[in-house]
Parts: sequence; C-alpha cells; structure tokens
Amino acid sequence: MRPLHPIDFIFLSLEKRQQPMHVGGLFLFQIPDHAPTTFIQDLVADIRNSRSVPIPPFNNRLNGLFWDEDAEFDIDHHFRHIALPHPGRIRELLIYISQEHSALIDRAKPLWTCHIIEGIEGNRFAMYFKIHHAMIDGIAGMRLIEKSLSRDPEAKSIVPPWCVEGPRAKRLKEPKSKKFKSLFSTFKGPLEATSRVTQELFQTVFKEMGKNPDYVSSFQAPASLFNQRVSASRRFAAQSFELDRFRKISKALGVTINDVVLAVCSGALREYLISQQALPKKPLIAMVPASVRDDDSDMSNRITMILANLGTHKDSPLERLETIRRSVQNAKNRFKRMSANQILNYSALVYGPAGFNIASGIMPKRQAFNVIISNVPGPREPLYWNGARLDALYPASIVLDGQALNITMTSYLDKLEVGLTGCRHALPKMQNLLTHLEDEIRQFELIILDLSDKKTETST
Repeated sequence: MRPLHPIDFIFLSLEKRQQPMHVGGLFLFQIPDHAPTTFIQDLVADIRNSRSVPIPPFNNRLNGLFWDEDAEFDIDHHFRHIALPHPGRIRELLIYISQEHSALIDRAKPLWTCHIIEGIEGNRFAMYFKIHHAMIDGIAGMRLIEKSLSRDPEAKSIVPPWCVEGPRAKRLKEPKSKKFKSLFSTFKGPLEATSRVTQELFQTVFKEMGKNPDYVSSFQAPASLFNQRVSASRRFAAQSFELDRFRKISKALGVTINDVVLAVCSGALREYLISQQALPKKPLIAMVPASVRDDDSDMSNRITMILANLGTHKDSPLERLETIRRSVQNAKNRFKRMSANQILNYSALVYGPAGFNIASGIMPKRQAFNVIISNVPGPREPLYWNGARLDALYPASIVLDGQALNITMTSYLDKLEVGLTGCRHALPKMQNLLTHLEDEIRQFELIILDLSDKKTETST
C-alpha cells in the first residue's frame, strides 16, 4: 500500500458528479499504406492478448487514503473498442469524446480507461485515454505517451501504455522502508523551506500588491461568463496550428512563444465574450500551470501556477501582449529565487484560499482567476504505434465549479495541438473559440507584416 500524496488527495476531494477530475488525450493515428483490412482488429486483439503485466499506478485502486494493488485487474473494464457510424467525421469523433469525458471513472477500479476508435475519415483511427488527475499531471502524462510509442515506423511489438515501466513504477516496487523515507523527504523539503517562503511572502506579496503594477493578485479577477457553476455535460473541441507561425511572431516582436500563445488566447477569449455580449470591463486573469519537476520522473503532480493578466480590456493586440509579458515575467522573477519545494510551499500559502473557495464554493462570485490555460511541451520526433504514425494529439482537461473553460495545448513535431474543454450548458457555441484563435493569429501576422513594411520603407 502507498499513501496518497497531498496534492493527489486534493484532486480526489474536488471530484463530484458534475465535476469529474480526470485528464485525457485524443490521439489520431494514420493507418499504414498497404496495411491489411484487419489492422485495427489485429491491434485490439494483440492488446487484449498481451502478456505484459499492468504496472503501477495502472494496477492501483483507491483504498481509503492509500493506493492498493488491484488483485482482480480486469482489462475489459478499462479497454474498449469502438466503431463510429459511417462516415466517421471528426465532428462525430469529438461528440463521442465529449460524452466520454463527461463520465466519472469508477473508483472501485484503477482510475483510467482507454478507447480504440475506428471508422474515422482519412483512413485513420484514434485512441482516447483518460486518467484521474490524482494519478498524473500534464508533464507526467506526456512522458508516459512518449514511452508508450515508438520512434521506429517498422517496430511492430505491442506494449499497452499501462504496461510501460517508468521511474514511478520502479519506485513503487521499492521496499517499504525506502518508500516511507521518500515520503518523509517529500514533506521534509517544504517544512524546511517554510521560513524562507514566509520571508518571500512578506517581501514580495504584500509589497508588490501595493507597489508593482505588474503583480497579479488572487483578488483581481472579474466576474465573467467562464466563472459559473458547471453541469456534468462537457463539450470538447480541438484543432492544430502551425507552430512556426507562433515562432515568427515571437521573433518579430521580441517575446517568448508562450507570451504569444497567451496573447492569441486573450484575443480569442475577448472576441468570444464580445459575441456573447459578456466582456468584463476589467481584464481576465488566466491561471497558467507551471511544472516544478527537477528530474525526469513521471510520478504524481508537481505543479504550481502563475496568474497572468490577459489584458482583455484593451483593443490593441500589442498592448494585450505587453500586459501579458510583464505579468508573466513578474511571476517568473519571483520563482527564480526559490527552490521547487519553496515554490510549492509559497503557492500553497498564497493560493490556498483560492483553492479552498473552489472546493467549498463558499464565495461563488469571487474567483482567483477566470480561465485555465496550459501549454505542455510534447514530442519533437514522429511517433508510431505498430507502424501507424501519430498524426495529432489533443489534450482534454478538467473544468470546475467557477471555472467552466480549460484551454490545454501541447506541441507535437511542428504543430501546436489545442484542446478546449468546457461546460456544454455554461458556454454556448464554445467551439467558435477555435475560429477566434485562428483570427487572432492572422491579426498578429498582419501586424508583423506591417512592421516589416515600415522597416523596409525606413531603410530605403
């Protein structure tokens, strides 16, 4: 048995029927040329007949405040084979994912499911994998996928993702004495950092709140359409964008790619809210999860958050970008002075009340942020599964009471893969955000083109 990590316990505690706390991914594969017509059926049969043994955490189930091994592991409970109605357009696929992402995972079993979905136009098939956030975060999930797939298009061996052994599984096989020593170290670091964090708290938070215009506090997010109670029904929308477009904008304007990503999201959110006649006069605040992993582990959750001022009250894309850049840089500068444990402890002190508010709903009209925007780095090389090339991977995430929209992105090869997860009832026509994202990218491209023309005129 293994005790729950405190952060994992929080994710479990937040879950209720209208608030599933699992994350997921939709993976689109291209069936190889000249593959037999039974390619997918053979793939499914190989997985079902695999002699590979599920490894922790995939064979772990909840037992009170501990993870315990599932002695009656049943692959049929977790692994499903689905065929879309013909013709299987992407629209039908996203409807299916929306429905599945709305459903809770059975806590009596290990907290994950995997779906192989065939019948998709373009001679493709998909895998949809969902797993409880108590078991994994975005960085860990991406590492898991990279380990599950191959960089060799000729590799034919099938090892299911839940059987791929990584550092976490090896640690969970360690003797109990070593496990408890590791657990003690987990708490020892934050405890030793308390005095330093408290000092940072007084030196930065209270001083910056009054003096630093770029400091974003957990008290300044306005009420918005995104901050209402959610239903159990989800809508999932996804699209790929060329990463090189973001690189060119970043280089031309002298900012980071992440700054450009947030600015594009800011403009899209602004246009969506204008279309709903619901744009707040004050700027939206985004919660941007940031990994504090200092190793190559794929265990548990090691994340903090940055609050970014999205500047949505400003008409100019460049002014919004500059507001975002300054607020994000302010947070980065603060965290540079801290270790990973100090950052986690600092975040608990500063953002703890906001987390309690989300969990309790005691002040539903007061939110520390309006929207969650995550950007997780992904594989840079093409990946294959039994010879089928991975064409795209779209992340699906969680929404909460008071947080009806989640924008999660990951990079793959030369693309930025965007997954939007929202409450179907709270956000009408949420999929229009994808169009607004494209429009905002084009707006920045026109800006840098205009700047380039003016530079050329000046030089001549």
